[in-house]
Amino acid sequence: MAIYKEAASCMHGLHPFEKHRLSAFAASGLAPRSRQQVIHKAAKVLGVNQKSVVSPHSIIIMKFIASSSSLLKQLQHIAGVINANTVLPILEDFLFEVEKNKLTVVATDLETVMRVQLDIEAKDSGKVCIPAKILMDSLKNIADQPLTFNIDKNFGIEITSDNGKYKVMGENPDNFPKEPTADDTTSFTMTASGLITAISKTLFATSSDDLRPAMTGVFFELDKKGMQCVATDAHRLVRYKRKDVKCPKTDTFIVPRKPLNLVKAAIPSSEDEITISYNSNHLFIKHGTTQMSCRLIDARFPDYKVVIPTDNPYRLTVSKSDFQSALRRVSVFSNKSTNQVALNISGSELQLAAQDVDFSFEGNERMKCQYNGEDLMIAFNAKFLIEMLSAADGDEVSIELSTPTKAGIIKPSEQDENEELLMLVMPLMLNQ
Repeated sequence: MAIYKEAASCMHGLHPFEKHRLSAFAASGLAPRSRQQVIHKAAKVLGVNQKSVVSPHSIIIMKFIASSSSLLKQLQHIAGVINANTVLPILEDFLFEVEKNKLTVVATDLETVMRVQLDIEAKDSGKVCIPAKILMDSLKNIADQPLTFNIDKNFGIEITSDNGKYKVMGENPDNFPKEPTADDTTSFTMTASGLITAISKTLFATSSDDLRPAMTGVFFELDKKGMQCVATDAHRLVRYKRKDVKCPKTDTFIVPRKPLNLVKAAIPSSEDEITISYNSNHLFIKHGTTQMSCRLIDARFPDYKVVIPTDNPYRLTVSKSDFQSALRRVSVFSNKSTNQVALNISGSELQLAAQDVDFSFEGNERMKCQYNGEDLMIAFNAKFLIEMLSAADGDEVSIELSTPTKAGIIKPSEQDENEELLMLVMPLMLNQ
């Protein structure tokens, strides 16, 4: 038995699963005549040899050279797809596809797929799965230089830099999940900046409540007049319209929060044209060499139009930056569970007040404003107001109000002719 354990310790290249099989072989009680016979017989049973991940005698089936900085930059665009705790180990890998001096890298979590492409030097074609974390961690610490990747028939990977060699075990690319196919899709185009703006102005208002899946994404409404994006968490609502987008037909779908966040990070906000395609189950976005596909949320979005008040007669106009700064200062003294800040509006003066009775905290400020309407005291969640003000462009915002129990509507005082932003926030019950 001891000689089998010695044999196992000598076989450095073994996968943990193979070591387990070797232990089982040792437990079988077979009596070898020598230590060398043990190693030879064990290797024969396991179908392995004593070589390292990529030995000098391994058959190299694929070789390519890539810039370390270019590769890292592209991988950072798609690394966010990979979940930290995943059920399938292969979902922790990048799929590398090499063909005609082009490297395509794919990452997926089964719901979202992202792929990027970059130029490389390669004579071979092929595929391999490389563990994402160790590859990213190594690239972050390698200066900008060409890296040579050698992949053998067992998917062992050797990375050679100017000063070193690094080895890692890859996986069979045939086990990598297949991407959804873009069948029966409807397509339209828009500028990258238009999509990024739509995402940025709505995503923060989505819900994190998985019991209401429809609210965890952004609702897209399309027609020939333009595109409309809506997000709500039942306490606030954001509706963003773009009139410079021409969609082929009237349609609606809900896109999850995670892929929209990834698109916002991966695609630069420019005037470049992007292509958006969708079918009954998936959304596909293509911008240059970056592509994303995701599963749509299969749920019914609430009828948000009925909650938008149409008769808020009072209008408050304030400096966006001054109001936002005052909210940040005063909310420090608010109750941490409600973040409640009371607004007392009278004439051309706005008073902000917050308190936490449990700790005897209290904060008050005054600021100038323009107000048309009767004197009013109304309370809101300061955190919601601060986020909404960040989404509004321009120097001033107008807040349309009615009574202390009806929703307030926030709009930028000036808006671009091709876009329209409306934000609704529900009031809180005033502390007595």
